Amino acid sequence: MVRAMAPRFPTQFADLLTPKGRRILEGRDSETCGALLDPTRPFIALQGVIDVKKATQVRDMLDVAMRDTLVTMEDPIPEDSISGMVENYTEALPKTVRVRTALLESRRSRSWRAAEALGLVALLRSDTFAGFAAAVSGRALKRGWGIQTLCYSPGDYTGPHTDHHPEEDDARHGYVDMHVSLTLPAVDHQYLVYAKDGHFSELTKVSTVGGVTVYRLPFWHYTTPLVAKKAREETARRWVLLGTFLDAGPKTRASSTILPSGARLPVQGTTVGRGMEAGRR
Repeated sequence: MVRAMAPRFPTQFADLLTPKGRRILEGRDSETCGALLDPTRPFIALQGVIDVKKATQVRDMLDVAMRDTLVTMEDPIPEDSISGMVENYTEALPKTVRVRTALLESRRSRSWRAAEALGLVALLRSDTFAGFAAAVSGRALKRGWGIQTLCYSPGDYTGPHTDHHPEEDDARHGYVDMHVSLTLPAVDHQYLVYAKDGHFSELTKVSTVGGVTVYRLPFWHYTTPLVAKKAREETARRWVLLGTFLDAGPKTRASSTILPSGARLPVQGTTVGRGMEAGRR
């Protein structure tokens, strides 16, 4: 008897895209392509670029195959954040977070093996995944980008932070993140709040099915606690597929570069190293 093969993700991100998404990937959407070259625009949230039916199928496969492989990432508010203060109005809050994650940077991990079998690793490593990030950011990006999968459950969040890495030569002047949101029906809402003119005054809903957000980091932002629909906490989860991309400099050789569609590499030169590990949201 022939056994049916387990369902797998498509090997290319392009296979998930709608006609609108393909126009962006191919550099044919003037409104979206290069949007993050505007220094006043730290990110863009896109809807209608991933086919909802395909996104739902990917989400459901991910939830079955990966849920039991996740590890908790938790950095609470320091216990002495109040008691340790000795001067009025000197509060200092480091980045806080509670979310579960799949360890996709280690081939030894259980989550990597599950992701590889599912086809998730191939999808996140596909040239069209990076190509989409390059098209929206308007920048040439280095190969060897970081990949990560997060899963938010009720109450999970990420506190205010910037994702600035001043000690990293390749990242201190900015880099690009791209997130694909895959939310289960039991979720009521989750938002990204970000700073404008020095205040946390802007927000956008990220609890979508197939929504894509592309970021030009660093900037101040946080992710609100996930809220479940009434009496549906057990199945309320939001999955996030993400990649972190470093800029390709003028000396990056062509074979190590992902270009926005239609762009040309101005200068070829020396080899560059791997991208930094994907950031936490």
